[in-house]
Amino acid sequence: MKILINRPQLVVNPELRSICESILAERKSAVEWDLVESDDLFQTVHFKGGYDATEQEFCFSYYDGERKEWWFQFSYAEAARIAVGELTHLDIREPG
Repeated sequence: MKILINRPQLVVNPELRSICESILAERKSAVEWDLVESDDLFQTVHFKGGYDATEQEFCFSYYDGERKEWWFQFSYAEAARIAVGELTHLDIREPG
């Protein structure tokens, strides 16, 4: 029997979609992203994050309407899916 656990999710919004479009516009390979690793390369009203070479993914903090911080990450391939509206939700978790 599979037990499903409700996980908090972030609905992808235009602000995050714009970040993903910027990631794709860079046209960098994974190796190039490794070389410019930065945890605060992207900063907007609700999002702060960048590429993490250890994780090999983009790692972000999301600040909700009450300024509560949530963490999430996504791959380059997922960034492409977010940018075109194909990926509409991401799992988020509390820091720690």
